[in-house]
Parts: sequence; C-alpha cells; structure tokens
Amino acid sequence: MTQKIVVTGIGATTPLGGDAQSTWRALLAGESGITTLEQEWIARYEVPVTFAGQAKVKASEVLTPQECKRLDPSSQFALIAAREAWADAGSPEVEPERLAVEFATGIGGVWTLLDAFDTLKEKGPRRVLPMTVPMLMPNGPAAAIGMDISARGGVRTAVSACASSTEAIANALDRLLSGRVDIVVAGGCEAAIHPMPISAFASMHALSKRNDEPARASRPYDVNRDGFVMGEGAGALVLETEAHAKARGAKIYAELVGGSVTSDAHHITAPDPEGNGAARAVIEALEQANAKLEDVIHINAHATSTPVGDIAEYTALKRVFGDHLDKVAISATKSSTGHLLGGAGAIEAIFTVLALHERTAPPTINLEDQDPAIPLDVVVSPRKLPDGPILAISNSFGFGGHNAVIAFRSYEG
Repeated sequence: MTQKIVVTGIGATTPLGGDAQSTWRALLAGESGITTLEQEWIARYEVPVTFAGQAKVKASEVLTPQECKRLDPSSQFALIAAREAWADAGSPEVEPERLAVEFATGIGGVWTLLDAFDTLKEKGPRRVLPMTVPMLMPNGPAAAIGMDISARGGVRTAVSACASSTEAIANALDRLLSGRVDIVVAGGCEAAIHPMPISAFASMHALSKRNDEPARASRPYDVNRDGFVMGEGAGALVLETEAHAKARGAKIYAELVGGSVTSDAHHITAPDPEGNGAARAVIEALEQANAKLEDVIHINAHATSTPVGDIAEYTALKRVFGDHLDKVAISATKSSTGHLLGGAGAIEAIFTVLALHERTAPPTINLEDQDPAIPLDVVVSPRKLPDGPILAISNSFGFGGHNAVIAFRSYEG
C-alpha cells in the first residue's frame, strides 16, 4: 500500500462500559460484563439461558427520548458509539461527498421486528407503527450514522453473521485506498438479547448454560467451555488517510494495514475443521499489509468459548504461523464482554488498536484449565508488548462460513 490508512477516533458501548475508555479499563482489570437477566420474559417464556452481556449503560441514558423512540436498540447503540468516535477524532471537517460509513450488524432490528409482529397479532394491522420498517432494516444503524454526520460518500452495511463488523472495517480499508473518500466511520452493532434469539441459540446448543455462575460462563480455551455468551452493544472507528489526518493535526492511534474476507463453503453453522478459509483470510490480510508472519506479535482471537469453534481457529492459526504461533500473545476478550455477534469484530478491533497504542495485550479471564488441544500462549493478565513497530491481527468468523481478518500496525509517525 502506498497510502497509509490510520485510526483517529474510537467509540463503544459494551457490557463493560458506556464508552471506549471505560470498556478498555474494565477489560484490563479483568472484569466480566456478564450478568443474570432480570427481565420478566425470562420466567414467562421459561428461557433456558438466563444471563447475557447487557450494555453497561442504557441507551436511554445517552440518547434523547425521541431518538430512542425512532431507533431500534441496535441503531441506538450504533449512534452512541459513532458519536463518541467522531468526537474523539475531533469532529473533522470533511466534504460530505468524501465521507462514508461502513457499519454492520449480524441480525438487525430483531426487537422491532418481533415487537411489531406481537402488536399485529394482539391489536391488528392499524396499530403497527409506521416507523417499523426503517427501524428493523439491517442498514438502519448505518443510515442513522450517515444522517447524523452528513455522510454522502456512501453508506453500506455488511451482514455476515459474527464476521460482519470486521468485514465492514476491511471494506472501509478498500474504500479509502480507492481514493474516492477521505474518511470512513466503520464498525458494527448488535441488540439481540431477546427471548427468541436466546432460545434459538440455546436450542442448537451454542450457548453456555452456566446459569448459576454467569460471570464465569465465557471461558475460551478452557476444557470446561460449553458455549458462547450473548452480548450487546456497538463499536466504531474513524478511519482516514494519513495525509488527511496529518493535514488537520489529528491524533493517530494506529495504522490499519490489511483486511481480508473469505468463505468456507463448508457448513451453515460449523467452521471448516481444517481451517482453510480462516487461514487464507489471515494470509491475505498479512499480504496486503506487506508483513511477514514473524511481524505478528499479538492476536485478538475470535475465541467464542465453543468446544468446536476454539479448536477450529487454533487449527487455522497453526496452519498459518507454525512454530511462530508459540511467540504470539493471544487475547480472547469475549471472556469479558460476551459475544456481540455482528458487533463483536468492531469492539475487538478497538481492543487491538488500544493494545498497540498502549503496548498492552488485554487479559483472557476464566481460563482455569487450558485445553491441551489448544496450546496457545494465552494472555491471562495484562501483558506488556514490545517497543518499536509491532503488528497485530483481529479475527472474526461467522455462521455461513464467513471469515474476516484485519491487521493493524503501531503508528510510528
């Protein structure tokens, strides 16, 4: 790449905190954002899994009542994260036609959709709200952000299950390198802590059932892992060309140097056990970064805490890195946040950026008995990363065989 693409703003709302910095501090402190659900529908529907990673700060405490009324919870989270990232970047002045949005979701406005169907059944068609369709659209979050910052350079939504927001960031890199835009707000969101998705995931034995100890339920790489934990929230990054960032005197967190999207064509829910598609995504992201395997010193792994998924990712990484994998610090941050589905890659991209910026790999909690079949160097307490130029990757994989990997390099000026 001849043109450098840099990160100048970050924003988040997660189970650990209502903004990026409080989330990061809680992550480094080894906190868990997973709590017991107190909603009345848990008992009413006899939902089999009674815990999740709920947003630490309610959207209603940040947005206006009018905004909450006209936006699905997924869009509410997206707008909160994007506004923080935009302010963090200094609210840059840019021609609207040179400003774009790449913002993802895995499921979209599921609360709006299912609430509207309940209204239809119970009260009839005339009581279904006229804003229902704009609120349930998967592109609703991206559209809300685009209107909020007057982005006219294109507003797009990647929907690729749990790989969605990492794919959106990879797409943003391509958009910026094309020279057609100067700034892209990229990321993703999810708000699916609802009885139907929880019941559906539980039916397919994808969720942990540790109802009696929710904070210890997400345990990537542990021999006793029994499924992932649902989370909600959003993450956003402001990405721009280095020339544009320097011209306006922006602070720079890190450089986005590579991104790749591949697919397994193997199974609708199970990953390719050989890790071929995932491995290819890692290799292609590093090739775009013009990096050697030995340059990678840190990985924020997808690591959902499922028995099959964690091993499949290890297989892919071992295929790529060989013996060098023993020297790579691996963080599995879903242990603290839960799995934000389409929003997971965005907050994990922020964690990767901050790990490089602060030279600190965040910890993986709840790893008590590491699976001998996954002999990774897992970070279990905040770990100092080396000085000088360093490179890290963030992995995301999703139902449908979607693989997305992005690579960041420390910014040396």
